[in-house]
Amino acid sequence: MKRAAAIVILASLLSAQGCLERRVQITSEPPGATVWVNDVEVGRTPCTTGFLFYGEYDVRAAKDGYQPLTTSRGTPTPIWEYAPVDLLATAAPFTITNTVKWQLDLKPNDPAADEPDGLIKRASEMRSRAIPTK
Repeated sequence: MKRAAAIVILASLLSAQGCLERRVQITSEPPGATVWVNDVEVGRTPCTTGFLFYGEYDVRAAKDGYQPLTTSRGTPTPIWEYAPVDLLATAAPFTITNTVKWQLDLKPNDPAADEPDGLIKRASEMRSRAIPTK
């Protein structure tokens, strides 16, 4: 009888498979920036989204009054995602969550750069640096 109970308990533990959750938590300065990961909009910061594969991702962030940011961010692979440990992690009867944090810092727009006089001034400065004087 004890042997049958042990087999039932062992079978139920092996059948109760856990889950691996992969998340990216994205914050920005200032908050409220719209974020795209690999050209898919994931929300406004602060936000959390899931991902399938570890590696590099293309990230864009934009907010009115700030320069758009285009960068790449990585998701480092934790030890439990490498073979053969991954088999044990998948079979565990609980959920393992890996949360990667990304901080995005946007720079404010230069208001003088948007005005016609400021644009002409910047163009003149660039020209004087590019063309040597005699």
